[in-house]
Amino acid sequence: MSDINLDEHSLVQWLDYQQQLHPENIELGLNRIRVVAGRLQLAPVKSVCIVVAGTNGKGSSIAMLEAIYGAAGYRVGCYTSPHLYDYCERVRIDGVAASEQSFCAAFKSIEQARGTTELTFFEFGTLAALKILSEQALDIVLLEVGLGGRLDAVNIVDADLALITQIDIDHRDWLGDSRETIGAEKAGIMRRGRPVVCADSSAPHSVVEHARQLGAELFLAGAQFSVSECPPEPGWSIKLNGTELRLPRPALVGSGQVENAAAVVQVVELLQLRLPVSTNEVADGLVNVTLPGRFEYREGSPSMILDVAHNPQACRELAENLGRFPPVGKRIAVLGMLVDKDISACLQPLLDLFDRWCLASLTELRGATASELQATLIGLGSNAPITLFDSVPEAVQQAHALAQPDDQLVVFGSFHTVGMAG
Repeated sequence: MSDINLDEHSLVQWLDYQQQLHPENIELGLNRIRVVAGRLQLAPVKSVCIVVAGTNGKGSSIAMLEAIYGAAGYRVGCYTSPHLYDYCERVRIDGVAASEQSFCAAFKSIEQARGTTELTFFEFGTLAALKILSEQALDIVLLEVGLGGRLDAVNIVDADLALITQIDIDHRDWLGDSRETIGAEKAGIMRRGRPVVCADSSAPHSVVEHARQLGAELFLAGAQFSVSECPPEPGWSIKLNGTELRLPRPALVGSGQVENAAAVVQVVELLQLRLPVSTNEVADGLVNVTLPGRFEYREGSPSMILDVAHNPQACRELAENLGRFPPVGKRIAVLGMLVDKDISACLQPLLDLFDRWCLASLTELRGATASELQATLIGLGSNAPITLFDSVPEAVQQAHALAQPDDQLVVFGSFHTVGMAG
């Protein structure tokens, strides 16, 4: 690109270029991005900074923190991935997505600074996020780890506080095939002498041990803070610092959202001296938080549920949530997944919940074909009718055509699937 006017490139052109720049779509490691970040003087982050890692619950936790600190009047910057509908969603300032122009300007700076250093698509995006956020006067910055933790591009940032959400099996090829191994990778975001909150009450020993060896102060769900439901009231309570705090349930639907909220409240408590937040502001944030694609319910005839669940733990939670929202009529699945996921383990808990399957091929890199999904369902013993489609929009359109007004459509399996379903 050095012989081309960088000012003339659109966001689409920049993203296409980045995908061609590095021979591998994913290559873990911090050396490349550290070099370029140093040239751009992107570290350290000037604002209070929280880095969030985990298998499930990262996006929900960041959305809750964003809503709480926004309710308290603070300026909040977020970097999350992947996006659902538009690349610009990956960076938000006070809840508003960054502009295409700001991304293009950041990409131009990165291209000029990187020299001969090859960057992956995600590394380019992470540097752009840090560049955009660094140009804002923010009180707090929330950064979501893309994959793992220890070797993820986001981990060039020394956060003031680390948050680890639920840990389960995902990304086996890069992170390992056990919770202990994966936990060790997530634990890589910890920093010596700084607090780390873990929302997983059955956290792998590797997480606890890494905190001990490193000298990071661990706040573990079920130990340093704990959650209690408050039936028959709709709220819940959290015990921390020897006191009990009663709060409303978060607006995000799902059986694991109270656990996510508890870890978020612990984070807020730990930062009180730097960023004071009242109990009312915490409550306001929880009841007003929004996040598309996380058991997102849409009224209609038929109704529709959108969920990005794409690993076994998330799919078990989806099955539990669907059990709480039975349709009057039938339930139809629209499914698209990536081929490197544990598709069988994902579909097993959902097998008996659907009356029909509309399977869509994903054209994205690593996308599974509808035929591959069908083979898995048949292998699991599914007896429900199965229809194959070349794309998610086609599958959604046909599912609507097949459905009666009191039926329920459930679109799930990947960010790509939910994003293309609209």
